[in-house]
Amino acid sequence: MTASLDAVSLGRLFHESRSRNGWAAETLPEHTWRQLYELVKYGPTSMNTSPARFVFVTSEAAKARLGPLVMDTNRPKVMAAPCVVIIGQDMNFYEKLPELFPARPQASAMFSGNRALADTTAFRNASLQGGYLILAARGMGLDVGPMSGFDNAGVDAEFFAGTSVKSNFICALGHGTDESFPRLPRLSFEEACEIV
Repeated sequence: MTASLDAVSLGRLFHESRSRNGWAAETLPEHTWRQLYELVKYGPTSMNTSPARFVFVTSEAAKARLGPLVMDTNRPKVMAAPCVVIIGQDMNFYEKLPELFPARPQASAMFSGNRALADTTAFRNASLQGGYLILAARGMGLDVGPMSGFDNAGVDAEFFAGTSVKSNFICALGHGTDESFPRLPRLSFEEACEIV
C-alpha cells in the first residue's frame, strides 16, 4: 500500500494554494518547463492517448501575440506572468497510438473512423492533462492562474496554424505576488457526492 502524502504536501497542492493574478517580475529558465512536462506526461489518460500539446509563452514577443486574444481582465495577467502555457489538444492524437499504445496498434482506427469519439477523447484527456499541469506546477513550488477567457479561434490561428491542435485553456505560471483572497465556498460532500 502506498503511503499518503504528508499534510504539508497536500496543503500545497489543494488546501492553501489559490489561483493567482499578480506575478513576480522574473525570468524562469527553460529547464523549469521541461521539468514540469516530465511530471505532467505521466498522468493517466485513456489508452495513453496523451492528446495535450503545450506552448510555453515566455518571450515578450510571444506575449504580445497572445495578449490581444485574451479578455481585457486577463490581459494584465498574461503580460506580467513569467510564463503563460497554452494547453491544446491534438485532434488527430490517434496517429500516435501505435507508438503510445503498442499493445493495440490497430486502436487508432477506432478514432480515425469516428470524429465525434476522437473529439470527445481529445478534449476530455487534454483537460485532464491540463489539471495535472496545475498540480505538478504547485508541487514544484510555482503558482498558477488558469484562464478560459480568450479567443480560442484566434489563439489557434496564431499558435497552431497548419496543425491539428486546438486550444483548450491557458494558465499563467510563476510566483504570485498578489494577496491571497479568502477561499471561495465549495460544495459539501452531501451536495456533490453520492455513495451507492
